[in-house]
Amino acid sequence: MNQTQQASYQRSRWLTLFGTVITQFALGSVYTWSLFNGQLSQKLDASVSQVAFSFGLLSLGLAIASSLAGKLQERFGVRRVTIGAGVLMALGFWLTAHASNLMMLYFSAGLLVGLADGAGYLMTLSNCVKWFPERKGMISACAIGAYGLGSLGFKFICGTLLATVGLEQTFMIWGVLAMSMIILGALLMREAPLQQNGPATQGQQHVRDYTLAQSVRLPQYWMLALMFLTACMSGLYVIGVAKDIGEGLVHLSTQTAASAVTVIAIANLSGRLVLGVLSDKMLRIRVISLAQIVSLTGMSVLLFTRMNEMTFFLSLACVAFSFGGTITVFPSLVSDFFGLNNLTKNYGLLYLGFGIGSVLGSLVASLFGGFTVTFSLIMTLLVISLFLSLTIRLPQSSITAEPVLQRH
Repeated sequence: MNQTQQASYQRSRWLTLFGTVITQFALGSVYTWSLFNGQLSQKLDASVSQVAFSFGLLSLGLAIASSLAGKLQERFGVRRVTIGAGVLMALGFWLTAHASNLMMLYFSAGLLVGLADGAGYLMTLSNCVKWFPERKGMISACAIGAYGLGSLGFKFICGTLLATVGLEQTFMIWGVLAMSMIILGALLMREAPLQQNGPATQGQQHVRDYTLAQSVRLPQYWMLALMFLTACMSGLYVIGVAKDIGEGLVHLSTQTAASAVTVIAIANLSGRLVLGVLSDKMLRIRVISLAQIVSLTGMSVLLFTRMNEMTFFLSLACVAFSFGGTITVFPSLVSDFFGLNNLTKNYGLLYLGFGIGSVLGSLVASLFGGFTVTFSLIMTLLVISLFLSLTIRLPQSSITAEPVLQRH
């Protein structure tokens, strides 16, 4: 690569990173959804739990679209799919503003917004990671950190809009703002080249690229799938019922229990940044093992101790830190095992674990009653996952795998 090509390569990848961060920030705005449950409940004359179900559908749509994003990228390219995701998100919010019944809300805020978010999220993340093979962990931390910060930033934006212009206008302004950011981000992105051939890729030449069809035939793929599902189930369930745990198990006041949201947000973001950066300095699978131990610590406190306010917030912080770190490290980990070129497809199928995990914990809790059974199941799955992370090996022979692993 001559000097001109090198300069162009560097410019393209940094522009792509900048565009990805802007896009991820806008996509992360969907996690402010709980702000709207109360007003939507009054408008549609439905219970808060019925309205909140739309967010469960959104999470499922997100996971399904993420698993299909690789096919869309192959056919239309990262820029067009991202622009399409922005337009679809704006349409979803516009229809949500005009929703007059629950079915329309489920279709617009659940299905359309979820599909838009999923189509943009994993594809832009994977594309960005491919541009930086020597800094995969740090780049994942930047992109997924921006996604997490988006929920924080839009919490203030949407909260202010709700107080000033009302529910319908808020949804329409939110849609236009998110779409504008996503399209701007898309215009800055460039498709990652199939084979990196700059100095950044030295030590990567021994990694074999597995197609999705080849990956799913390997036991390592399903071992990683179980680890990912467990992390998502534990994180999403505990985060979702944190306030109820505080009130029901620890007997905290509603106001004190509500502080759990802030603790979770800080711990989640810390996990993304700390474990993401750490994953470039040591074996990524060991970073996952570390995250699992932290999560096990939090779950042990929830299950086996008489909690007070301090131990309650500590346990939540452990689970949220582990969850944030795991979803940040996993895209790079999957590329370590199955190569970079098919990352969007290989990680996309695994990402269905996010959607399954988002409903599995609540399903178990509703079927068997109470927190204890669900916590016990999560604890068991975490122990199995820790064993798997300590014993899993790369599909390649140790001779070809060694240069890749040791560079961390």
